Amino acid sequence: MLIRSLTLTTLLVFAGPLLAADGDTPLDMDKGRSRPLIVIAPSTVDPTWVSLKKSLEEPANKQGFTERNMVLYSVINTMGQREGKDLDPQSTMALIRALKLGAKAQTQVVLVGKDGEKKLEQLGTVNLKEIFDTIDAMPMAEKEAAAAASVAAPAEAEPAKGAKGAKPAKPAKPTKPPEMPDD
Repeated sequence: MLIRSLTLTTLLVFAGPLLAADGDTPLDMDKGRSRPLIVIAPSTVDPTWVSLKKSLEEPANKQGFTERNMVLYSVINTMGQREGKDLDPQSTMALIRALKLGAKAQTQVVLVGKDGEKKLEQLGTVNLKEIFDTIDAMPMAEKEAAAAASVAAPAEAEPAKGAKGAKPAKPAKPTKPPEMPDD
């Protein structure tokens, strides 16, 4: 009995941190909701980081960023931020581990899709238009665009229904669920 208890305890000691590390990344809370854009730069004066930050401040790019449900993560000299709010050191390191990036001297830019998979990975200079084009080519983006178009089409058609003399239709009554036979 003592050997079984020790074996179980040993397994929990080794497996516990591994299981806990699986779901501790900040990217997990964005999965299915937004598309994280992660920038890992060696310093705040890095030309790639400065140019990306400047281009995101332009109104058209800012609007495109929000329309595509994107979230900006930045790791500058091991200090992480999400949308300008600081991340704790454990979350920052978990973010870097989750991306499985090697140590590089250049700035790294990674786009992660809503499914949690890497969609684009670049070193050095980054083009925001290329990132937007990558997102627009994704199947999820196409479905969202089709859903937005189908919602907009009925909204435009409703004013035509309200013509003179037309009576609005009553909503249909919900049907009863089928009854289960008694055995």
